[in-house]
Amino acid sequence: MKRFASYFLYTILIASIVCACNDSLDITQKYAFDVLAMPYPKRVVEGETVEMRLQIVKSGDYAETKFYIRYFQPDGKGELRLDDGRVLTPNDLFPLKKDEFRLYYTSQCTDQQNLDVYIEDSWGQVVQKSFSFSNESAESEE
Repeated sequence: MKRFASYFLYTILIASIVCACNDSLDITQKYAFDVLAMPYPKRVVEGETVEMRLQIVKSGDYAETKFYIRYFQPDGKGELRLDDGRVLTPNDLFPLKKDEFRLYYTSQCTDQQNLDVYIEDSWGQVVQKSFSFSNESAESEE
């Protein structure tokens, strides 16, 4: 009887282990991220270039994830370039080659200027950062 009880218990134990196993792997590809921006000059003169340093901070890392940048300028007029020299055009998507990068904004007007920068990953997640610049005329600096 003891032998039967022990076989019965072993059978139940093995059955529970087999049923608990799962063949599917749980691979996470989509991780949340944020974009950090270092302080930047808030005043700009027409024709002056301002540097903005940005860093993508990821909660996890999946090698196949790609990041893209686009921007929109609701107020003012200027040119936005990446640190590799690429000039960005408004509302067009450009691939980012690294997680730490710099943007260079050159003012082309004397008005208040606002930029909305969107960083998007290959999974459709988007983080928006806004930058605003007050105009400072060259005469007032003197």
